[in-house]
Amino acid sequence: MGAVRQGSLRELNLAVVLGRIAAAERPPSRADLAAETGLTRATVSAVVEDLITGRLVTEAEPAPRAGAGRPARGLVLAGDGPAGLGLEVNVDYLAACVVDLAGRVRHHTVHRADLRPLSPADALTRLVALAVRARTDAAAQGLPLAGAALAVPGLVDDAGTVRLAPNLGWRDVPVPALLAGHAPLTERVDGVPPLVVDNEANLAALGELHAGPAAPASFLHITGEVGIGAGIVLDGALFRGTRGWSGEIGHIPVRPEGRPCRCGGRGCLERYAGQEAILAAAGLAEADLPADTAATRLAELAEAGSTAALDALHEAGTALGVAVAAVVNLLDLDTVVLGGGYAPLAPWLRPPVLAEISRRVLTAAWSPVTVRPAALGADAAVVGAAGSVVRRIIAWPSGWLARAA
Repeated sequence: MGAVRQGSLRELNLAVVLGRIAAAERPPSRADLAAETGLTRATVSAVVEDLITGRLVTEAEPAPRAGAGRPARGLVLAGDGPAGLGLEVNVDYLAACVVDLAGRVRHHTVHRADLRPLSPADALTRLVALAVRARTDAAAQGLPLAGAALAVPGLVDDAGTVRLAPNLGWRDVPVPALLAGHAPLTERVDGVPPLVVDNEANLAALGELHAGPAAPASFLHITGEVGIGAGIVLDGALFRGTRGWSGEIGHIPVRPEGRPCRCGGRGCLERYAGQEAILAAAGLAEADLPADTAATRLAELAEAGSTAALDALHEAGTALGVAVAAVVNLLDLDTVVLGGGYAPLAPWLRPPVLAEISRRVLTAAWSPVTVRPAALGADAAVVGAAGSVVRRIIAWPSGWLARAA
């Protein structure tokens, strides 16, 4: 085996130390890090100084200590260091948010509009306006943006082209090319692309995975909007499939000879459990209800005992349970997370989903499945997008330090 280059060893040490600081339940001291990593104290001190200089780490106030001696200062991720820009295009809204290195949301804005009549170029032009506003607000807070991630409800290839987003009417849309010239979305630095385009359900699942220590290692995250997508997390990692297109649960046929779907099939899940389908079944015309209040209004009606709303949610939950049971049978998952517009409707969707799981999952009698609302709710995709940027920095801090030098 060839000798390890000094630069490679430094990059590895930076990643190991920063990763330990990021994952620690309490701020570790330099001595703690040396003991945990096996690195010498001198090496840890040098690495920490580099991380502090690069605004990735800062010292926390020491906790009160009984007895003699100066208490050691702990280390935490810097709240004023590099931040991630998260963007989302969905059927009836655009969103942007900024998440700092410590995971706090520092900016969040949503623009509500039906994007289906717009061309992809016009929709992305509106998105750029949100990105510029987010960048301005981040700069006012002293936060440099390290990159951006864009969540889209469709199939996205490795080049960032949206191959198909049926509910938007997009096909083969070259998103990076359409955004060319719009900083901070296209300024390539040190070979690192500033913008990553990904499926919104995947980014929502990643957001949920990193939302807190209670997140399970394996789960199915379902985002319920006009369309329905799923992110699959297995053993702490997102499962993308061979081409990165896994999770299209909205197009599992729950009634094979049922209603026609925009995808060209029939009886797809989203035709029975998508937002438009639930509203129609509840007697609420989509035009009469602003998109941002649809789930809230449905929840209010259900709480008030509206028969139409309760029946609509039960029908949607039953259809959802049929699809979920198929996924659980296939992947042996024990947790299902209801996100997006499903999160506030979880109290009414959960019982019929569990009933179908109990009826259809072979192992349900011995291995119960948990169904719960998402911790991040409707914001999971855009927050997950921004969080994916800062997690790349934590995984590879030397890249940021080279840029910041």
